[in-house]
Amino acid sequence: MAKPGKRYRSAASKIEREKRYAMDDAIGVLIDAGGPAKFDETVEVAVRLGVDPRQADQNVRGTVVLPHGTGKTVRVLVFAKGDKAKEAQDAGADFVGAEDMVKKIQDEQWLDFDTAVATPDMMGQVGRLGKLLGPRGLMPNPKVGTVTFDVAKAVREVKAGKVEFRVEKAGIVQVPIGKRSFGTDKLRDNAHALLASLLRAKPAAAKGNYMLSIAISTTMGPSVLVDPTTVHTAAA
Repeated sequence: MAKPGKRYRSAASKIEREKRYAMDDAIGVLIDAGGPAKFDETVEVAVRLGVDPRQADQNVRGTVVLPHGTGKTVRVLVFAKGDKAKEAQDAGADFVGAEDMVKKIQDEQWLDFDTAVATPDMMGQVGRLGKLLGPRGLMPNPKVGTVTFDVAKAVREVKAGKVEFRVEKAGIVQVPIGKRSFGTDKLRDNAHALLASLLRAKPAAAKGNYMLSIAISTTMGPSVLVDPTTVHTAAA
């Protein structure tokens, strides 16, 4: 196992590893602990949920528009025709097309986009791209608002910082909430928005403690543990 670098060890020494901080304090500690990096690190929240993702009625999936965005430029592809294509372009979509875009993806394995939106009438053709888009999390899905006739709203939300969350097999949800340069206040707002959405997405079949553990970390730094009981008060 590789030995952690000097910067990582320095940051870790400033964090009480076994302590569970209130979310606001955890973000402050995370920012203060890290030294200068060669890039603006992404800050991510990881939550272990008390659910069994193998059970269909305990799956947790949803979206949240982070108040301050993610700090990332998101490239949006919209599958639409006619007036809906123009609406998408006017809303700021990076790529817009119909059969031509489906063919481009099929023939060229073109995947230079981060999110795909489609009007319902296009899903018959877009569905053929399932093996390419599905494993990469790029397939439009009505459950997260990316299959819709209101393409303008969908594009604006994605550009504004809409992110999707989905529980993994181990019961963990991991979501980026911004960049380290955002500072404490913006990261706090984004974190609480995410956690509030997770609380609202709690399945009725989930029993006992829902948020078992929470950690917040930067791309290259150690994680800081968060006290889940402080989240229920601040984010509910």
